[in-house]
Amino acid sequence: MAADRLPPEIVAEIFSRVPVKSLLRFRSISKSLKSLIDSHSFTNLHLKNSLNRSLILRHKFDLYQLQIDDDDDFSKSIIPLNHPFKTVPITRTSFMPLIGSCNGLLAISNSQICFTHPYAPNEITVLNPNTHKHRIIPFLPLAIPNILESENIDRAGVCVHGFGYDPLTGDYKLLRISWIADLHYSFDPQVRLFSSKTNSWKIIPSMPYALQYVQAMGVFVQNSIHWVMTRTIVESHPCFIVAFNLTLETFNVVPFPAEIEGEEVTIAVAVLGECLCMTVNYETTKIDVWVMKQYGSRDSWCKLFTLVKSRFTLKSLRPLCYSRDGSKVLLDGTQVLLEVNHRKLFWYDLKSEQISYVEGIPNLDEAMICVESLLPPSFPVDNCRKKENHTNKRKKRYFLLII
Repeated sequence: MAADRLPPEIVAEIFSRVPVKSLLRFRSISKSLKSLIDSHSFTNLHLKNSLNRSLILRHKFDLYQLQIDDDDDFSKSIIPLNHPFKTVPITRTSFMPLIGSCNGLLAISNSQICFTHPYAPNEITVLNPNTHKHRIIPFLPLAIPNILESENIDRAGVCVHGFGYDPLTGDYKLLRISWIADLHYSFDPQVRLFSSKTNSWKIIPSMPYALQYVQAMGVFVQNSIHWVMTRTIVESHPCFIVAFNLTLETFNVVPFPAEIEGEEVTIAVAVLGECLCMTVNYETTKIDVWVMKQYGSRDSWCKLFTLVKSRFTLKSLRPLCYSRDGSKVLLDGTQVLLEVNHRKLFWYDLKSEQISYVEGIPNLDEAMICVESLLPPSFPVDNCRKKENHTNKRKKRYFLLII
């Protein structure tokens, strides 16, 4: 073929701009092309040059991918996704939150609300929705403090996760933060970090914060995973954006814009155009959307737009991506795609300030943007996880919410 007569670096550069779906078909054309497409160097080059992004939607235990390109209407390319948890028996206490997306890899969890045992099933898989390859992260039971194990009283707990990439070590990492308490005791959070290179978990020293709002997805921006937290569990205590740096493996606070300090508002974080984004929810009046143009710089916060609540029912808002004409996901643009009230998708036009409902989208509980890549979830599979031993000890009641 003609490609065989071109220098290898030119061939690689050309094919690195081709969508994954086409590349997977091209693997069967020739051995040399298959070798190129499967190579580690080409996978990284394709990720660097990839212009294609898709929208991942979750409704209960179903996942959908919306492939978007210049020739397709936004709502006409919905593809149901197979995933490892599709065959898991579903109960009234089971749910499947999205954990995060990074470099084309999607992290999801198979979780349970458990009332009788502290070790609720909590398997996590990392899936490439374009190549359909996946790996299961080794199971990690939630450690219950000894003082609680000895008491026959109700307990409550919550876990949140964040998923991202450490460019210094080339390691994909998953952070888990969990809190446990009962009527008499509250404990410092347990922080655990999973490394794809070692295929193992390790303990991170406890952090001096408490989760303010239960946000399932830790937001990965600039080598750090972000949540909104406070210094204490008291609701009236001021909140912060807390970041966990995956390279330094430390926590730090991201500064708010001066305009909102001291305001009684509800804060949530997101990522928009690869920048840290923040929604500021004034309970009865409006929601402001801010973007941090230069990560870490307080002065670079920019108020992108405001939605007045009197225009329509607006409980929550999550910016997802930019576009210019509603047909392609971009890093910047004149339109912003919004997930509203965890149920619907809307376009907001930054110039006209008009809102338009996205038709033809299935019911959704969560949504996130995923870049298109060939990247494999390459850490080993743990096929030897021991089953839990359920003894005949006196049962204790637990409420454990793993997100």
